[in-house]
Amino acid sequence: MNENDKRPIVTIALMAALADGEETPAEQAQLREAMNRLDIKDSDGLTQAARTGHLDLAQVVQSLSDDAARAYAYELALVVCNAGSPANEKEQAFLNDLRGALGLGSTAVAQLEKDAATLASAAPTVSGSASSGAADSDLEQMILQQAMLAGAVELLPDRLANLVILPLQLRLVYQIGRKYGQQLDANQIKDLAGTLGIGAAAQAIEGVVSKLVRGFAGGLLGGIVGGAGGLAAGAAVTFASTYALGHVAQRYYAQNRKLSTADLRQLFQKFQEDARGIFPRVQNEIQTRAKTLNLPGLLDAIRGSSPA
Repeated sequence: MNENDKRPIVTIALMAALADGEETPAEQAQLREAMNRLDIKDSDGLTQAARTGHLDLAQVVQSLSDDAARAYAYELALVVCNAGSPANEKEQAFLNDLRGALGLGSTAVAQLEKDAATLASAAPTVSGSASSGAADSDLEQMILQQAMLAGAVELLPDRLANLVILPLQLRLVYQIGRKYGQQLDANQIKDLAGTLGIGAAAQAIEGVVSKLVRGFAGGLLGGIVGGAGGLAAGAAVTFASTYALGHVAQRYYAQNRKLSTADLRQLFQKFQEDARGIFPRVQNEIQTRAKTLNLPGLLDAIRGSSPA
């Protein structure tokens, strides 16, 4: 696998993101922003070609250099199709076509597919009764810790780990809502995340492709530094979005959901900026935490049986 594999791998990821045919304008914007942050040349043209079906899957697959690149492309497509919820019928059909084009046998990837479906099915739960009047300092600490956890997940070498980032973020919002006496379901929480531009497919693509880029640069956990590269390529973005989501949710539910969409987005941008200032102070702790994480433990955390 080499640098030239990046574009066909991202192309396959885009095709996976559009496979269900249910892309909304908000999701389009999220994908476009993700492509721009990944420095994909002609991202608008590539996305449009994928959206209109003007890309030949077999031809894209032929551009991959070796077995490692083909395996990576399938894992990324699997993550994207299972981001937010288990792959639906159309997404399963795309994965079947991709597996055939890549020459991968169903037995070879059966466990991987099973693991992806398990992670995608994880529903955030919180034990205990709802309680209002939570101390701001307690919520601030919880938001910071969960943002650090989400950032640490970005550093895990297991690409399926990216499937748990959105459930971790949803769990955070659910916990905050409960502290303000709100009874929430998964769709309400996803709607809030979507309003703020946090999309499952876009996060999955950006997270896993950033792992690919770091791999080219010399190791998934090597050379982690501040600035535009290294850790900042993935973990900082996830840290900032999770931190901002938590604080927006706090304001939103404290005011009984009376903030407008414009107010929510303005707050989200403000808290993202705050998070970018905080990140350099916590990045070493995030890196240390990543070394102790594993997928089973993360799954337990999402389901409420472990504090992670």
